[in-house]
Amino acid sequence: MHIYRLILVLSVLIYSCSPQVEQTEKKVEDRPNVVLIMTDDQGYGDLGFYGNPHIKTPNIDALAKKSVRFERFFVSPVCAPTRSSLMTGRHSLRTGIHDTYNGGAIMAGSEVTIAEVLSEAGYATGMFGKWHLGDNYPSRPHDQGFQETLQHLGGGIGQPGDWPNFPKKDRSYFDPTLWKNGEMVETKGYCSDVFADAAVDFIGNHKNDPFFVYLAFNAPHNPLQLPDEYYDMYKDIDPSMGFENDSRPFPDMDESNKEIARKVYGMVTNIDDNVKKVMDQLEQLNLIDNTLVIFMTDNGPWGQRYRAGHRSNKGSVFQGGVKVPSFWSLPSKFEGNREVTVNTTHMDVMPTLAVLCGAKLPENLELDGKNLLPLIEGKTPEWKDREINLYWNRRYPVLYQNMTVVQGDYKLVGQNPESNSEAVFELFDLSKDPYEQKDLSASLPDKFSELKSNMDEWYKDIITSPNLVNQSGAIVNSKFENPTILSRNDAGGQEGVWYASTGVYGLWEVEFAEAGYYDLVFKFVEEVDASAGGLIKIQIGTVLHSAKVTDTNLKEYKMENLYIPKGKGQMIPQLVTGNWPDQKRIFPFLMEVHSKK
Repeated sequence: MHIYRLILVLSVLIYSCSPQVEQTEKKVEDRPNVVLIMTDDQGYGDLGFYGNPHIKTPNIDALAKKSVRFERFFVSPVCAPTRSSLMTGRHSLRTGIHDTYNGGAIMAGSEVTIAEVLSEAGYATGMFGKWHLGDNYPSRPHDQGFQETLQHLGGGIGQPGDWPNFPKKDRSYFDPTLWKNGEMVETKGYCSDVFADAAVDFIGNHKNDPFFVYLAFNAPHNPLQLPDEYYDMYKDIDPSMGFENDSRPFPDMDESNKEIARKVYGMVTNIDDNVKKVMDQLEQLNLIDNTLVIFMTDNGPWGQRYRAGHRSNKGSVFQGGVKVPSFWSLPSKFEGNREVTVNTTHMDVMPTLAVLCGAKLPENLELDGKNLLPLIEGKTPEWKDREINLYWNRRYPVLYQNMTVVQGDYKLVGQNPESNSEAVFELFDLSKDPYEQKDLSASLPDKFSELKSNMDEWYKDIITSPNLVNQSGAIVNSKFENPTILSRNDAGGQEGVWYASTGVYGLWEVEFAEAGYYDLVFKFVEEVDASAGGLIKIQIGTVLHSAKVTDTNLKEYKMENLYIPKGKGQMIPQLVTGNWPDQKRIFPFLMEVHSKK
């Protein structure tokens, strides 16, 4: 058993009530099933329900109408941070997630996920789609509590981190190579259909068990690939038209953005059809009344299009980047078609599901999220005006840069693109100015100072988070993964190491759980001419190895029978070709680590 699972089991055995989340014992028959659906880069305005006259989303709209709708539901501005907070109930930086690549999208194996606690409570757990929290042991979804998984690698199908589909990136969303329970499989069909079909099958196979389904579509993230029938629905529309009587802010759309919108709308309509598949399966199995269906998105949209008036896009802490739909339908327990206007967040999902499903959390687990059931029941919790802190910056946080704190109706946004320059702040009253148009910093100096002080203290606390300071990486352990394949998405080092090969310094954080002999395979994106003399080099902690190469078309090289001691360190591989000052240093596209056991 994985050590963190063991810790979880022991903590449950000695469990006493958590001070943060009220726990309740539930009879087996009272426990609902859960289907959590999340889409990728779908904005608040990419639904008919929120006033978009072009997009066709009848099934998601119908779900919204019968749901409890959290109308101020905040997420992180980009995908991996949202996903880690969703799974753990903690701020992404506490989990070790601080980027979407560059080695910053690896969640610490010590984190406790909602899948782990529900699995321990007797739930069947399945994850289908985009994980984006690490592709090696112990961070993979099947290491983190999911009993059945079907996923792509990295941050998107066909990206450098999703190496099986990278060579076919122009058609990567069709017939993708995926990973089922840690094993590579070939699939047929459009990616969103493949993931939804797997979720539907899982529900059918577990109709007599309580189940948790996490269906995380990778659409409508770019590349904007979609079946022709869905593109044809929108190919002739002008997405900028139809808003003449809408007084809310609307972004300028050039022809490029109009074409992006057409493709996004087609991809979302395809998702809508797949949501119908899931709902139909629940209906046919008579599970709909006792199944909580949650629909949400991971962040705001990219590209300029209808945003229901909200300011900015994905990557920004303005409302357009962090305010997303959040629909919760559980007919047997929740009164539907209601709005909750108290500020809520992705970090609240895990503790809420734990209480609702009667799952016990480890005694000393520190959560940032809250149990939302009192809000759903129409009560007003004492934490209703809590502070919610969000940020986004590549690599690590920069004080005040793209940083926000929301408290009640007030929201302070900081911008500091150069760390040595003077930061710029804007303060908004969201109850009167939901589209963030009027800065109140000068007129409300006390509120400004209060929220800025909170931002300062939050920053000081968060940058010392243990999982942030001690970056997680792959644990090479033949019991759980052999070979270990290290991809560009999880490579650290210089910015740009995600996609560049020449002239970048790259590395992987690794821990060898066993001393022993290993074969290391270096793989390059393109063939390299090393005929004039080259040197393959590898450093793993204090271990150094090198080998001369003279290949004309070198694309792969294997070092055999290297002794590597047990321990943690950085793996730094490179191929050096040519002579000074014309040397080239080439970072591998992939590294394979094969245990000889």
